[in-house]
Amino acid sequence: MELVNVLEDEYLSKLNHSCAHMMAQAVKRLYPQAKFWVGPVIQDGFYYDMDLGDVSLNDADLEKISKEMKKIAKDGKRIVRKEVSKAEAQEMFKDDPYKEDLIQDLEDGTITVYSQGEFTDLCRGPHVDSVKECKNFKLLKHSGAYWKGDAKNKQLQRVYGICFPTKEELEAHLEALEEAKKRDHKKLGKEMGLFMVSEYAPGMPIFLPNGMILRNVLEQFWYEEHAKENYKFIKTPIIMSRELWETSGHWDHYKDNMYTTMVDDREFAIKPMNCPGALLVYNNDLHSYKDLPLRMGELGQVHRHEASGALNGLFRVRTFTQDDAHIFVMPDQIEEEVKNVLMLIDRMYGVFGLSYDIELSTRPEEGYIGSEKIWEQSEKALANACRYAGKDFKVNPGDGAFYGPKLDIHIKDSLGRVWQCGTVQLDMNLPERFGATYVDSEGKKQTPIMLHRVVYGSIERFIGILIEHFGGHFPLWLAPQQFVVIPVHQEKHLDYAKKVVEALQAQGMRVQLDDRNEKLGYRVREAQMKKVPYQIVVGDGEMENETVTIRKSGSKESTTVALQEALEKFTKEVEDKCLFNK
Repeated sequence: MELVNVLEDEYLSKLNHSCAHMMAQAVKRLYPQAKFWVGPVIQDGFYYDMDLGDVSLNDADLEKISKEMKKIAKDGKRIVRKEVSKAEAQEMFKDDPYKEDLIQDLEDGTITVYSQGEFTDLCRGPHVDSVKECKNFKLLKHSGAYWKGDAKNKQLQRVYGICFPTKEELEAHLEALEEAKKRDHKKLGKEMGLFMVSEYAPGMPIFLPNGMILRNVLEQFWYEEHAKENYKFIKTPIIMSRELWETSGHWDHYKDNMYTTMVDDREFAIKPMNCPGALLVYNNDLHSYKDLPLRMGELGQVHRHEASGALNGLFRVRTFTQDDAHIFVMPDQIEEEVKNVLMLIDRMYGVFGLSYDIELSTRPEEGYIGSEKIWEQSEKALANACRYAGKDFKVNPGDGAFYGPKLDIHIKDSLGRVWQCGTVQLDMNLPERFGATYVDSEGKKQTPIMLHRVVYGSIERFIGILIEHFGGHFPLWLAPQQFVVIPVHQEKHLDYAKKVVEALQAQGMRVQLDDRNEKLGYRVREAQMKKVPYQIVVGDGEMENETVTIRKSGSKESTTVALQEALEKFTKEVEDKCLFNK
């Protein structure tokens, strides 16, 4: 069951754009005072921003709008495209200040409008032939949205929806949406005791004991995999002086998103990025070409001031930990080093069952630094590294940073949703700003190229993705609580239950004994609800035969095996980092 990305399908995009117009037509019939801003197609369908005057929409209003939309679809009017001049467009929409604003920004020349029945809308198109094609739709939700996304402007009302060619496709998507709601990381994070957010620290998640176990396991996995690749680990200060951020360029371009304070009459800033600290470490020693590539890894906590309205659980926060690494290389080492990074990313994502796509962003048209020759060499190295890793990639022309091209890695979760996590960024600017050098084979000083790269991206966000990807049913090696041992009778079977607990703990397992004075079925159901991978029940038969009865999370089936056999099975499952509990 996967959620559909509307933007990936040309017809689906047209259909949803047409449905947005049909919704606006229905709204105009029901609320003649309505004025409209924009109604774009998005990954999840479409939305339209509108000004309804004093009317504030509720869920019942969405039902009314839906009924009117069904009438329009049944009527089946054709959608007609018409070309008009800018002056004609201004005359047509003279009573709608939002459309007037849009028209004002358009260049003189041909402008297109689309009509169906009595409704006409300013639009580039394209659209489907008839509103009849838009009959399989669903209005999903409504919210507020500031005009042009600026909190200083009037708040408009936004209605979201989605449309499919067939009823069956719509129903399948709605089922996937329901599944996504069940997997919501904020909901599961609370139920499973993983994290919380306090009004005293908005956008700064607090990890609870179970969440810390999960986080520590992920971090330990990260350290182990990077140690295999000869990364050296560092830790840089969380707060550094303004002068550092001026040297790096962050002060000029990013200070509005930085938290600052005064210390001993000097201005300091909490770091929004880890890279300047890595350069301080690099410059602490002299380097020759024999030292390169030099790989520095840091799980560094950063702070960025995000708008309060954008905050969202673990996905959009104000403090997070980047699994950064900064790799210093010579130009002829770029390709090999990026290959190594991609192979590491491939190996780590594979453990979580995450597939991914790669996007190569190339030199901007203007404002870039460095020679075109270096850019071409760097872009070629990134492309060759992708081919070496056996991965297709999409080119995103002109979208590289001014200081170098980059690879963005987009992972796909179990519901088909795409998340941008990993990045490999070439930087030909920052080492030069910090005066970083190495001595080449001819004894001359050269400036190294710096690779910025992350795998998880943000540990907090990656945890949120994993919660939803697994629906809380983590693989055994990753689960905060791996086992609950439940004696059938709280006294009669308690000693044997404790023996099982001790045997599991001796194997390094995370296990809890549930000997509460509650019915067996209640205790098993509670462990299932908490998504503990295995419930182990022990009674007379198990005690007499040195066995355990095992039930997996999400299953009603149980099996009875010898205790020693179970221990060997569980140990192998953890050591192999099995994706699914066997």
